[in-house]
Amino acid sequence: MTTATKADPAKPAGSADSLSRRRPLGDRGFQLLALCAGLLVLAILIGIAVSTAQQGANWFSTAGFKGIFSTVWDVGNNQFGAMSFVFGTVLTSVIAIIIGVPVSLCVALLLTEVVPRRWAAPIVTIIDLLAVVPSVVWGLWGILVLEPWIQPIYASIASGVNGIPVLDNLFGESNGSVSGASFFTCGLILAIMITPIITSLSREVIATVPAIDKEGAYALGATRWEMIRGAVWPHSQAGVVSAILIGLGRAMGETIAAALVIGSSVQVTSHLFVPGYSIPAVIANEFGESSGEFRSALIGLGLILFVITIIVNLVARWVVERSTRRQRGA
Repeated sequence: MTTATKADPAKPAGSADSLSRRRPLGDRGFQLLALCAGLLVLAILIGIAVSTAQQGANWFSTAGFKGIFSTVWDVGNNQFGAMSFVFGTVLTSVIAIIIGVPVSLCVALLLTEVVPRRWAAPIVTIIDLLAVVPSVVWGLWGILVLEPWIQPIYASIASGVNGIPVLDNLFGESNGSVSGASFFTCGLILAIMITPIITSLSREVIATVPAIDKEGAYALGATRWEMIRGAVWPHSQAGVVSAILIGLGRAMGETIAAALVIGSSVQVTSHLFVPGYSIPAVIANEFGESSGEFRSALIGLGLILFVITIIVNLVARWVVERSTRRQRGA
């Protein structure tokens, strides 16, 4: 007499145990390929950090932390202070983010929530094309067109804020003059360059918001702005922050455009309408003529920029994770 084995109701029919033990060859191959790709990216990053640290070790051992925080850059006397270039890089990137992010988010929301799809399609195409314009084109346009046009505007603003606290220190004249090639011009060019990138990425993220969430907000009597604030922004906040981070990385690492319009003057000042310098610009301008400790200092500047970029990424990831946990708790 044959006895039938009673099936366990808690165990799904056709348990996945045997399937997990005998995964298809294609799945295992894809898993191995993805693992190798991830490890390769990590290895490349480590290799970049190690090689640049080795090449810049001579400058780090000679100058030390005092050299990193020094503003003196005198090639003839082998004095290579990094702070002027770090200041210029951070300042121009902050200017670019302050100008570019509001414009990018407004355009992304306009294309996804306001403009009809048939009208939004050609605008999206134009924005995508602007995102791939070479940086040297933006730099040449900045030095040939924007710089001569904007210098009289700088002079008018400087004369208008003369004597006003804070504004005079930011937008006033320095040593009795302003320059078209300046920190602000560089930040403006970088803002123009990163705006299409942030706009495209933010638009893609905002477009993934479920329609039922937006319709539910409208059903509760929300206005369009309240719908965006209550339904669109919480869903897309992490993606938008990531888009801004990518734009910030582009602004901090931009070389040719920054080198053409920043003015190439080593100084730390609160005045925005005066020439300055940044890490990518000084490396691009002076690396070909460098040797010995001079070259080591330039490579060390590249390593500093690499570390700053990593710190910015870690801070942004912490902000995203914190906001995500807060939303889940709410």
